[in-house]
Amino acid sequence: MRILGLDPSLSSTGWGVIETESNRIKYIADGFIKTDTKLPIAERLAIIHKTLNQVIETYRPDEAAIEQVFLNDNPTSTIKLGMARGVVILAPAIYDIPVTEYEPNKIKKAVVGVGKAAKEQVETMVKVLLPGCKPKNNDSSDALAIAIAHFNYRGVRNLLK
Repeated sequence: MRILGLDPSLSSTGWGVIETESNRIKYIADGFIKTDTKLPIAERLAIIHKTLNQVIETYRPDEAAIEQVFLNDNPTSTIKLGMARGVVILAPAIYDIPVTEYEPNKIKKAVVGVGKAAKEQVETMVKVLLPGCKPKNNDSSDALAIAIAHFNYRGVRNLLK
């Protein structure tokens, strides 16, 4: 099974794909979608959507996971992030790929073991858990962490069924 992890942002949306077999995970790919701040927001959202469609068609994930939104002090930034999240959630949904959301502290806990881990700790653990992986940037590293967290929590959910 393949899992697509998604770290939404209007400026740089991270994505990462892992493959699972039994209780093992393997790195497949990662990247990020950078958009030009000078472009109108509609064009930036279209770039994110088109690129994610290409990622989905290339890597054919079975499930997707995304980080839940956090609120910040700037309402304009929160709204823009919400728009990017909508596009990021829509992309796999169009392909009938189930999307699960996780709180940032749950992702960190699943990957590092501590809910308040620093970004550097998360990236280090991603590299440990996915040998040979060299994430393209922090956003793609976070996306891989989200995919790993989904794998870990998915197993727990299956045990509870």
